[in-house]
Amino acid sequence: MTKESREVQQSCIDCLMNLEIRLAIVFVNTKKNANMVAKNLDKNGYRVTTLHGGKSRERREISLEGLRTKRYNDLVATDVASRGIDIPDVAHVINYDMPRNIEMYTHRIVRTGRAGKTGVATTFLTLGDTDVFYDLMQMLIQSNSSVPP
Repeated sequence: MTKESREVQQSCIDCLMNLEIRLAIVFVNTKKNANMVAKNLDKNGYRVTTLHGGKSRERREISLEGLRTKRYNDLVATDVASRGIDIPDVAHVINYDMPRNIEMYTHRIVRTGRAGKTGVATTFLTLGDTDVFYDLMQMLIQSNSSVPP
């Protein structure tokens, strides 16, 4: 594990600790990363489940039902959860891994703040994300969102 990935792990935990209303989706790019991040969150006391293409349809439904019934507060997911799945009351979307394009970024962040509610989206960027830096910055500027320095 690199220093950078340890910093992202700690930053993710810090974001979750600061949530007042506890329902968050942490998006990652791979099944392997989903399992690793979920295991780390579980070790830190979070009630977490995963959702990715490596799980059977039945296991994915069990994870979603666990979120709806508040058995779990946090979901670590790949982009399988960014389209067509309704998870109510998501307060925070965390892009642990930046998606490879802005369209997928948009699909992820609209999981929060639905039905007239407010929500927060946090994205961790690394040097490996330089391909999408400019597109993300332009999208944030056009939507009147804050752009960190």
